[in-house]
Amino acid sequence: MRTPLLAAGVAATLLLAGCGSGSSSPGEVRLRMIESLTSPERTKLIKTLLKDFEKANPGIKVELISPPLDSADQKITQILQTKKDLDVLEVRDHTAKSFSNNGWLAELPTTQWPGWSDLTELAQKKAVEVGGKAYLIPYGFYERTIFYRTDWGMTQPPATWQELYEAGKKMTSGDRFGYSFRGGKGGADYAVMMVSAYNGEALNPEKSFYLKDKRTIFSTPEAAQAMDLYVKIFKEASPPDSVSWGYPEMVQGFTSGVTGMLIQDPEVIKTVQESGMTAWSTAPIPKGPTGYAFQPVGYAGWGATSFTKHPKEAVKLVQFLSEAKQSIAFAKGNSLIPISKQAQSDPQFSQGAWKAYLQAQQDPKQVITIRPVDYPGWSQFLVDSDRDVQALITGKKTTAEVLKSWDAFWTDQAKKVS
Repeated sequence: MRTPLLAAGVAATLLLAGCGSGSSSPGEVRLRMIESLTSPERTKLIKTLLKDFEKANPGIKVELISPPLDSADQKITQILQTKKDLDVLEVRDHTAKSFSNNGWLAELPTTQWPGWSDLTELAQKKAVEVGGKAYLIPYGFYERTIFYRTDWGMTQPPATWQELYEAGKKMTSGDRFGYSFRGGKGGADYAVMMVSAYNGEALNPEKSFYLKDKRTIFSTPEAAQAMDLYVKIFKEASPPDSVSWGYPEMVQGFTSGVTGMLIQDPEVIKTVQESGMTAWSTAPIPKGPTGYAFQPVGYAGWGATSFTKHPKEAVKLVQFLSEAKQSIAFAKGNSLIPISKQAQSDPQFSQGAWKAYLQAQQDPKQVITIRPVDYPGWSQFLVDSDRDVQALITGKKTTAEVLKSWDAFWTDQAKKVS
């Protein structure tokens, strides 16, 4: 059922129980908004944008709730379950499905909103990815590229995973290593990226763990080739202690001069710049033998609750934050791939380290996939696959054992959603 977000009849006076803002003045509307990916700098930027919104909309005040990062999504879920005192919220790619299934999110206007036409094709697509309805407007995207040092003898970035291995091995000497390997939490994502690339155009991007013939991507000889190379990259081109590296450690390895290559999201651009490194660049992620690269694009955005008492004003806030000026400022402040078409002519996003992201978007063989988050076992696989990668790179499991397990798991998952 569609929520009548633009329905008339906004209450003139409302006391928001428990919001800590006191009662509203006559004629004043108070909105309550919550963020998820909290950090001090980010919260400060959002508050600046909210002040601009309040100036542009006299009579509307916004209270921002910023829970600790580790428990933010749990806090948001708890508030949503009560169905009160929340108007606007941050919705992430992995929470959009459950939030909408529970009826907590309102459907937002799309083509009826003038700002919709300024959104990039990717932003429009991801806005309606869940159920074909706009339950959020993305505020930016996370897409991986290679970061590489240009002062370690690398004149051209590796175009394939095989070239990455060869270049990384050549860089490795003494206390220097070629590649920032992620062997800890989140490491399996890189193994899947390689397996996907090696399967090439046989892969179905809409069901990224499956081939077009409905077998899993883990069932092929190409998958075994990719996983064998994955292990070689760890053993021959990466620091031994990267067996347990997560996000912070792999980035630190690159910025501190321990490693020569890193594959990560655009938020690392700011970190590298602040580290003082000068001889570095970026390039699209490596491809497999048939010339294809596959990766999902992480995203989050702003949505409105289905139970807000101020639907008109809640939508107005979401739209304000999603307009070109505000969304570009937010993308710059958080090193995100922007949602506005206008940003493509902005020097920050069209030059330097950001140029690789535009190059990837313009390459038809750099394919964006959809994570299989709708499958009931997705969360469990994230845990199990990281454990399996640890066992693989430490020699406790073989490539064949890991792939057989993953193939069986996702073959079973396909039966559960058919």
